[in-house]
Amino acid sequence: MLFSDPINSPTRSLVTELRDYREWHQGRSRYSVWILPVQCPALLARITYIQQQLADLLHPQGQRQAHITLFVCGFASGVQRRDDDFSKSQLQQQLKALGRQPRHALNVSIGQPDSFASAAFLPVDDPAGQLLAWRECLGEHTDEVRQSPYHAHITLGLYRRSVDAALIRQRLDALSEPSPRPLKVNTVQYGHYRARQLFSPLRIQHSLRLGG
Repeated sequence: MLFSDPINSPTRSLVTELRDYREWHQGRSRYSVWILPVQCPALLARITYIQQQLADLLHPQGQRQAHITLFVCGFASGVQRRDDDFSKSQLQQQLKALGRQPRHALNVSIGQPDSFASAAFLPVDDPAGQLLAWRECLGEHTDEVRQSPYHAHITLGLYRRSVDAALIRQRLDALSEPSPRPLKVNTVQYGHYRARQLFSPLRIQHSLRLGG
């Protein structure tokens, strides 16, 4: 549910506790994802500006690099024991599938600030369906770990306070721009972060350069 949705909007923001979510990781150490890194200086500056303007509402993003999540793999492990484990063999299958994918740069556009109940974000529009093609490729042999439909975005931060929806909409509207920003993505990366530490940096293991 999005705060921009006039019918199904959450009534308030959902607060994220700063703690070790043991019930989620169950002792496992690394959580892995495929991402599109944000490397455009102008967009990075805008992200920082919005985060500063919303600093009273959001937890600091910490060391996590700005990125668009492409595919959520799960807990990196040698073999798959649980439904949300991601094995070495699954990674190798994905790498082989990506090797058959055309290496064209991805062209997307970045919209105006919006929010889920738990996090503010910048929406990513993919009019040519390029993200969908890469996601279908990654999902050929691996089921994605996902609790809700995929919604491409750049996370701005998780909420530290419970705030009324009307105030959040007002704050986000004040940060809007006249038009979306185009963004060319030249790299697709696989990495993982510490499951026991919120906002830990992504450790990149594979990086695929895109051209054209």
